[in-house]
Amino acid sequence: MIRILSLAAALAVLPLSAALAGEGPETSATETPAEAAIEAAAEAFEARMETFGARAEAISETPGLTEAQRETRIAALWAEYQPEVAAFTATVTEHAGAIAHAALADIDVEALVADALNDPEVKAAMDQGVAAGMGIARNSAWTNPDPEQLRTYGLIAQYALDQAADAVEDADAAAASTASAA
Repeated sequence: MIRILSLAAALAVLPLSAALAGEGPETSATETPAEAAIEAAAEAFEARMETFGARAEAISETPGLTEAQRETRIAALWAEYQPEVAAFTATVTEHAGAIAHAALADIDVEALVADALNDPEVKAAMDQGVAAGMGIARNSAWTNPDPEQLRTYGLIAQYALDQAADAVEDADAAAASTASAA
């Protein structure tokens, strides 16, 4: 359980730490206030999770405790750290939009889409998809002259027509009722 919680904390911080540390290919030379806030929160959170890991490890190595007692104490310890997890999540959520906006500001989406659509592999995949769709349409049950399927489709169509007729009759009755009341 300790390893799972430590891993969850590490995974929560890892992408942010890597992005903010400048390890990604598209990092900027200047750090924005949002990035600084997230980095500071990540460092504090990482330190607190190390403390949690040490305390949880100490609990798990305490002699004389049953497995249920260990789990109970670790769960209580985790509950103690929950507000910090929530605060870190709130900080990341608060500043993630600004970071994403800054990262996406220089991206030309139309150019990316145009490049992708001009890629021969993409064109080939699209052509295969269209061909497959046409094959399915040609071989579908709608074009199959099976009498049972035709009867089923006829019943479905008749049901739809009956529902529409009922709706028209209800609307006419409501209009007549309104007219007679006036």
